[in-house]
Amino acid sequence: MATETGLTDRTDEDRNVLERWSRLAILDSDRVYRGLFAVIVGFFLLIALFPFYWLLLLALTPERLFSDLGLVPIAFNVASFIEAFQVVPFHWYMLNSIVMALMTTVIVIVIGSVAGYVFGRLDFRGKTALLLAVLIISYFPPTAFLIPVFNLLTGNVEVLGISSPRLYNGPGAIVLPLSALVMPLAIYILATFFSQIPDGLEDASRIEGSTRLGALYRVIMPLAAPGVATIAILTFIITYNEFFFSFLMTNGEPENWSPIVWGITRYQGTRAIQYNLMAAASIVGVIPMALIVVLAQEKIVSGLTAGALKE
Repeated sequence: MATETGLTDRTDEDRNVLERWSRLAILDSDRVYRGLFAVIVGFFLLIALFPFYWLLLLALTPERLFSDLGLVPIAFNVASFIEAFQVVPFHWYMLNSIVMALMTTVIVIVIGSVAGYVFGRLDFRGKTALLLAVLIISYFPPTAFLIPVFNLLTGNVEVLGISSPRLYNGPGAIVLPLSALVMPLAIYILATFFSQIPDGLEDASRIEGSTRLGALYRVIMPLAAPGVATIAILTFIITYNEFFFSFLMTNGEPENWSPIVWGITRYQGTRAIQYNLMAAASIVGVIPMALIVVLAQEKIVSGLTAGALKE
């Protein structure tokens, strides 16, 4: 009897707690929404940040202790971040990636702004079909272009007796393909921004004697600064993090413009893989991108969402 009475009391207590929580949820729904939002955000932050935590754990753990590696750090070997630059000239690989990302960004902004101006502010026959064709190209995966682009940029394509330029082991072998791959996205976003600028501002510039290009770079682009900044940031991030073309178009030597992906793989030897140094180099390589995203996240969001709502 005592046991049955205890079970009944516990059941009644649980029911009372559930009723109390239900009543609070009905009376203060905002608190429930905030709680659910915190749980969901925490879940996604855990998934997104756990790889970085694991990299930091690998970087701080000496190789001899990898067998005892768990979720809690067992050592703090900060020297691996210094040793990573001593074993491999990783700073040169980072510099190569940054320079090529800047070059790609400049090419995309210059050419993409002209094309975006044509699609956004001029009316001509077949404009919609041509813009659709440009967007369709952007949906192809980069791997679909690897073999033809590799043959083209290594001098293996001949047209009318003229061979294609040999750009292998040079910045052009990475900058040109990546510029072409990012260009459709840049054209579409810039065309959307340019089309929202009033015609009167451009007409006033034209009356003052400015050409179309002059009006584009002096009037339209400054007014569409959020879109231009968004394209510049996204292009830099995509180029800096790109793997396929960056890995295939160079031989891995830093003096041959090999990017950061090659620098990370250089810690893999024929007999052993220095996981701690590879993790340390990966963390250092992520720092520029993390700073850009943190400092420019408002520009990215405003650039991607501008024009989505009409006042």
